[in-house]
Amino acid sequence: MITTILLLASILIAVMMGIRSYKKAYASTEADRYGNREVSGSWMVKPIIFGIVGIIISFVQPYSIERVDAGHKGIKVNLTGNDRGVSNYQYKTGWVVYNTWIEQMLEFPTYQQHIDYDAQEVITKGGFSATIKPSFNYSLKPDAIGDMFVNLRLNIKEVEQGWLKNAIVSSVNDVANRWEVDQIFNDREEFEAAIITECNKRVAKWFMVSQLRTNIIPPKSLQAAIESKTKAVQEAQAAMQRKLVAEAEAQEKMAIARGDSAKLIIGATAEAQSMKIKQRELTAQYIEFVKWSRWNGVMPSTIAGNSGTLLNIK
Repeated sequence: MITTILLLASILIAVMMGIRSYKKAYASTEADRYGNREVSGSWMVKPIIFGIVGIIISFVQPYSIERVDAGHKGIKVNLTGNDRGVSNYQYKTGWVVYNTWIEQMLEFPTYQQHIDYDAQEVITKGGFSATIKPSFNYSLKPDAIGDMFVNLRLNIKEVEQGWLKNAIVSSVNDVANRWEVDQIFNDREEFEAAIITECNKRVAKWFMVSQLRTNIIPPKSLQAAIESKTKAVQEAQAAMQRKLVAEAEAQEKMAIARGDSAKLIIGATAEAQSMKIKQRELTAQYIEFVKWSRWNGVMPSTIAGNSGTLLNIK
């Protein structure tokens, strides 16, 4: 940007010098008998020389200007001296002018960044291998940016693919070594929470890691074993459910049977009691009353003796 400003300024000054030189040359030239004045081309020499020199200076000058964007923190590093800026840096914000020959300007984001790493192989407890493709969010601690640069001497993209990647992948590996593979898939949330905890132990000096997802994929042979185990567990649960249903139905039937038995007993007891009462109340006169009250008025064809028994002989 400074190069452009100097270039435009050089051109503007050269033009202004040319106009001034022309006016001066015109005023110093004598008019001929017709009143015309001829101005020699020497008035153009100084403006052209100045313009060329200005353009050369514009392109070779070492200064530059940059704006540190919002959400970023800038570091101006001194590249001279025995330490080459290792202990000499300044935090900058807004517009910053620096000498590109002896200084370096770097920007580091202070807001959360999302990153996805390529697939990696990890070994779980028991020696099974699995594939992970970590994705996560991270943020730089603003007050630790300078210390990180002093130690790593890298920009943020190089740190992402180097130091930070190594810390994340090694954390995933170390945690996976302590978990059996079926535990990982049955309790993935706890597994990934354990990785985040381990990651933050390792990067807490400069970074904060969150929302990590391993996107772990088991080998095909293990996938089949896990599916079989899951199916067996589901079938066992279904069998247990059927057993509970059968027990409930049996208990219901027993309750119904007990109810029916009680009903029969109650009915039989009532009938027996009724018969006892009837037997107590049956007298000879009552029997004769019932017999004659039910007679239809037709005499039998034969009366046997005087026992009073009616016989219907056909």
